[in-house]
Amino acid sequence: MTARPTVLITGASSGIGATYADRFAHRGHNLVLVARDVARLEALAARLRNESGISVEVIQADLTLANELAVVEKRLREDSRIGILINNAGAGLFGGFVDQTTDDMDRLIALNTTAPTRLASAIAPRLVQAGAGAIVNISSVVGLAPELGVTVYGATKAFVLFLSQGLNQELAPQGVYVQAVLPAATGTEIWERGGLSENQRPPLMDVGKLVDAALVGFDQREAVTIPPLQEQSQWDAFAGARQAMLPGFASIEPAERYQQPA
Repeated sequence: MTARPTVLITGASSGIGATYADRFAHRGHNLVLVARDVARLEALAARLRNESGISVEVIQADLTLANELAVVEKRLREDSRIGILINNAGAGLFGGFVDQTTDDMDRLIALNTTAPTRLASAIAPRLVQAGAGAIVNISSVVGLAPELGVTVYGATKAFVLFLSQGLNQELAPQGVYVQAVLPAATGTEIWERGGLSENQRPPLMDVGKLVDAALVGFDQREAVTIPPLQEQSQWDAFAGARQAMLPGFASIEPAERYQQPA
């Protein structure tokens, strides 16, 4: 019987990451859990070992710090047992653009874009060489909706979606599956960390339902999984409209509406 690949999950101490850990443990996968809060990681690891009889290793790391991110990158490059990466670690940044500090934006970009890119870069060559494996990147529907008014956060999530789609185009022919998961508002600690009271929060999807839906998409090998979207035809129409524009991008003449009158 072929051994199940080990799963490395970032942001695993709570919320979506911890729920992914629970679900993969119950599927019989060994785990490597990454987060800053080592006490919560150890508690989760102990519970999952006891319940599922699997191996769980904990790595304490702040992925906004280059030296700590490098530890996780090294593990992904060198540990051939790890065949699935769940790029879940992320943070929110609420409030208007002019009210946010540049340093806060910088930390958000480091965690939400630089870290998942570097971690994917660390594992992808090895997965390609093996001809198997998966990278799951947690994006957000906010990356499709500038109207929601969380500009920098939304931009980071749009980046994650594009990164995932581009990687899937490149890596799928070589046996590596890449999935983007786009949650909407979900019941995690991001709201408390962002300083939003309960009456300031939108209706929230249960985190267990979110991850279970994402895993249905994972098992079906969807490139983009949007658990709250009820009509798949809407995403198909969106993707189709984008693809319909591609031939026009090859034109060497500006569109007529941009040409100066004679």
